[in-house]
Amino acid sequence: MSAHAATEPGRLVIVGASLAGVRAARAARHAGHTGTIILIGAEEHLPYDRPPLSKTFLTHSSDHPAAHEPDEQAHPPAPAVLMAEDELRDDLGVDLRLGVTATGLDTDSRELLLHDQQRLPYDRLIIATGATARRWPTTTHLAGLHYLRTLDDARALRAALARTTNLVIIGAGFIGSEVAATATQHGIHATIVETQDTPLAHAVGQTAGTALARLHTQAGTTLKCGVQVTDFSGTGHIEQVHLSDGSVLPADTVLVGIGAVPTTGWLTDSGVALDDGVACDPYLATSAPGVYAAGDLARFPHPRREGTLRLEHWTAAAEQGAHAARNAITTAAPTRYEPVPYVWSDWYSHRIQIIGDPHTDQPSTLIGDPDTGQFTVLYRHNNHITAALAVNQPRAIAKLRRLITQKAPWADALTQTTTLNPPATPPAGSRTESRAT
Repeated sequence: MSAHAATEPGRLVIVGASLAGVRAARAARHAGHTGTIILIGAEEHLPYDRPPLSKTFLTHSSDHPAAHEPDEQAHPPAPAVLMAEDELRDDLGVDLRLGVTATGLDTDSRELLLHDQQRLPYDRLIIATGATARRWPTTTHLAGLHYLRTLDDARALRAALARTTNLVIIGAGFIGSEVAATATQHGIHATIVETQDTPLAHAVGQTAGTALARLHTQAGTTLKCGVQVTDFSGTGHIEQVHLSDGSVLPADTVLVGIGAVPTTGWLTDSGVALDDGVACDPYLATSAPGVYAAGDLARFPHPRREGTLRLEHWTAAAEQGAHAARNAITTAAPTRYEPVPYVWSDWYSHRIQIIGDPHTDQPSTLIGDPDTGQFTVLYRHNNHITAALAVNQPRAIAKLRRLITQKAPWADALTQTTTLNPPATPPAGSRTESRAT
């Protein structure tokens, strides 16, 4: 059967013109969809690549066309686009509509409600509106408080960092850590304030979190853990950040990096089931007929254990967008989404890679020496390896990907990882272990 014969020719509407949405449009067309594809984005900008926004985009170097411009407001820097406009419109035949916000969904009549009161009919719909930065719970009249999620956020933060000596980052997650690394490398004194005693312990466990914290302190970034921000002070602009332990940090700029919230408010009363995101089945289909979800807001059954999960990472958004599109347009049997999650992050000169899902109630094991900047943390469920975190270990992560996919025995994973990176710590029986939360 040909690709064209296996697909529905109706109207496919994709809400969200970021990575998941663009990949969905491309996958649908490449899979043989001959009907209309409408891609809607709330931002005015062409779909752009987000990972550099917390890294190279923030630096004022010759890499950026606007670096030598006297007025960045007149000549704002731009990141790489995910796909050129002529490729989207002409090559893929996508009806690209930017600056258009979805305000509701009528699943009975199969119509998308837009901010200008228009109703856009659809045959199949993919929800890919992502997530927004979690806001600071209290208000302040002082300037200098920043978030980082969009291009406009990144431009504002970039301009602020150009005149910043002391940067305070609230939250030691991946975004906050990446910005801290970028700032520190460019001569800005960065301090990360984290409510947990160990950074990222909720995401990668105590053992890995402790090891990752060493990357910050070795590079000169200050970590203040187990404390909370209680207030900001200054004259018109934030000058001090007050902490729960009574200490006060000097600050020219404050970045709030306390997570993200799925952009699902517009789906209230739509009939689409919500559960800290959009609830999906194993095929990324929602509770509404003909409606699928992909990207940061898609919550789907865990492929290897009980429960569900949401993945807020580049690789997941790219994979889910394509997968949801193929399932949405095909008349053949849909395919289950059963990924081995992959995440990477760059801090200073270090590449951090995570394969699988590190959330487990069993001990994780550290192999290697964090002080050398090369180590691996392995995670298990019963007697099988389920995840791994590696720092500057590309050979190890490639092998571990195969082992996790194959659900290899725990003993095999320990042996092979130790061979690739002989431990500088005591033998396995006396390794430092902790439970991931």
